[in-house]
Amino acid sequence: MAAKRIYQAAKELDLTSKALVQLLRDLGFEVKSHMSLFTDEMAERVNKRLQKEKEKVKEKEQKKKEIRRAVEEKVETKKYKKRKKRRKKKKRKGRDYAAEMRKLEEERRKRREELLKTITKEKVTESVRKTLTQLSQTRKKKKYRRKTEIVEEEISDPNVLQVHEFLTTQELAKRLDISPTELIGYCFKELGIMVTLNQRLDFDTISLIAESFDKKIEKISPEAEVAFEEEEEDEENLVQRAPVVTVMGHVDHGKTTLLDYIRKSKVVAGEMGGITQHIGAYTVETEYGDITFIDTPGHRAFTAMRARGAQVTDIVVLVVDWKDGVMPQTKEAISHAKAAGAPIIVAINKMDLPGASTDKVMQQLSELGIRCDQWGGDTLCVPISAKNGMGVETLIEYIILQAELLELKANPNRPARGVVIEAKLDKGRGPMATVLIQQGTLRKGDPFVVGVYSGKVRNLFDERGRVIKEAGPSRPVRIIGINGVPEAGDSFFVVESEKAANEISSQRRTIREQQKKYQLEKVSLQDFYQKVEEGKQKSLRIVLKGDVDGSVEAIADMLSRLGNENVKVEVIHRDVGFITENDVLLAAASGAVVIGFNSKPDSRARKTAAKEKVEIRIYNVIYDLENDIKKALEGMLEPEVHEEYLGTAEILKIFKVSGSGKIAGSIIREGIARRGANVRIIRDGDTIGEGVIVDIRRFKDQVKEIIAGFECGIMIDGFKDF
Repeated sequence: MAAKRIYQAAKELDLTSKALVQLLRDLGFEVKSHMSLFTDEMAERVNKRLQKEKEKVKEKEQKKKEIRRAVEEKVETKKYKKRKKRRKKKKRKGRDYAAEMRKLEEERRKRREELLKTITKEKVTESVRKTLTQLSQTRKKKKYRRKTEIVEEEISDPNVLQVHEFLTTQELAKRLDISPTELIGYCFKELGIMVTLNQRLDFDTISLIAESFDKKIEKISPEAEVAFEEEEEDEENLVQRAPVVTVMGHVDHGKTTLLDYIRKSKVVAGEMGGITQHIGAYTVETEYGDITFIDTPGHRAFTAMRARGAQVTDIVVLVVDWKDGVMPQTKEAISHAKAAGAPIIVAINKMDLPGASTDKVMQQLSELGIRCDQWGGDTLCVPISAKNGMGVETLIEYIILQAELLELKANPNRPARGVVIEAKLDKGRGPMATVLIQQGTLRKGDPFVVGVYSGKVRNLFDERGRVIKEAGPSRPVRIIGINGVPEAGDSFFVVESEKAANEISSQRRTIREQQKKYQLEKVSLQDFYQKVEEGKQKSLRIVLKGDVDGSVEAIADMLSRLGNENVKVEVIHRDVGFITENDVLLAAASGAVVIGFNSKPDSRARKTAAKEKVEIRIYNVIYDLENDIKKALEGMLEPEVHEEYLGTAEILKIFKVSGSGKIAGSIIREGIARRGANVRIIRDGDTIGEGVIVDIRRFKDQVKEIIAGFECGIMIDGFKDF
């Protein structure tokens, strides 16, 4: 028979690849994976084993039928006997039902009279108290696990207070069971701390005050306090979901072109410079089933975004150009995939070019611990051409096959949960987030919490901008109706009501703002004095604003890597949205530069920047931003002396000018001659002198520089012995 793979044989035998691999291993064959060859011997042994199994099943079915027949016969016999007994029973004599009812009524009346004699006022009060207690206990049931635990702990140990950071003085006084005035006075007299009624206190101050009142403090995070109870999913509710596939690889190796061919739409033309600037998530319908793709940018500045893509993915497709081979970003992508524990499928691209070969790529991958199936390894490798579609169908088959082995399932009949892939501030629609649904189904009108923000789903859009009614597991969807721009990677979950969503998000937002405030004061004050004390330490401070949170994170990561031991790049603040007046004031106070990535300043920010003399730079391509920062860093470094060749001039004649000295009448042979440039005078191959050009004359006109092919007079300071 013709050579075939195990997964192909599994389809013919109507088995899953996983079941066939296990069966072969039970039969004593050494099988590595579903890509191993299925030999004639294997086929013969498997057929025999399956035949035996079928015979056993038939025997079991036959026995079941015999047992069922015997049981049915017994049941029929019993029914027949019962019918005979009923016939033999004598007819009952007529009963006086009226007399029996009168007797029962008389008994009830006597019991009621006896009960009324025993009821007292105390018993009534006790019964009412028990009923109210039961009702109050019913009302106190919480939906949040953490809050229930906190109540129990406070009851068991009143000296331990569980609080979050940045409580106000008034709130702390209430928890300590004293008046705010008493607490303020105690802090001033005994601890030497001046506090006001609504001042927010950091955790160290709260601990110090609590210890003075013999109380212990335990810090809780807002996320822990409002975390929802995770229910264990019942296997019966789980259904198969689409795989989430992240496409990774080096810049310009064809990731977006591959997705473009699969989706049959042009994404490349819409991206600035032909490079994907943001993460895009798309659901693709194929004949084998739906697949959700995440397209991560290839430029090395977007390492953080690529890593985030690997955290939500099931399968990684690693695109490698056969001509370039394994590049630095290819290695990074492999590291991210391995760290996420996601299986890798290698797509060797641009195989339509003349002289294309996969050997070079497979050799380089094997050195990194990835052995392709063609070389006897476990990793699927597919030669493709993203431009004309060669091998793309095979790649999709491999993705579906890998997903089948992973047995991906989710419960669509529960409140939606997911993760934010990207978020931005849209001019017409307000805050908009791309969310990958991981569990449940999201519908229009659902109240939700995402990061430190909340909202109600006003509308759902797919990747093409079309309005949809709902989104199930493994479906990326854009939502509007958020009261702020969340961060990429924030968790998303639906709650019962808008009131609950607002309470959770408000608490999280308050604490996050206070944390940012304290961190900002650290950067602008303490770090400043620390750097002054260090003396020679230098830093380039930046306030960074962008249109999408994923890009802002990635650019901040790139900027932090550009520094060295002598010069540091410090992003003191980063956010999403337009450049505001507050951003400019922060930059002015910290001596920073404002950088906008696809983000522009408003009118007030421009006026404040002009007044405070703060530089604002706007970029829309990552390469330009990186190059300008590099140049700025080089200007801040200690200069290294090196020669830069400007040009060559030949001296034709020497002129003596009274009061000025000697002037060299010259012709510029190469490059340029520039006033202020250093010169070296060479005769017969030997250097006879050095100097500086102090003046250049073209005829009688004084010029700053002169180019090749023109004659001029040059006056040199430091050398006169022509």
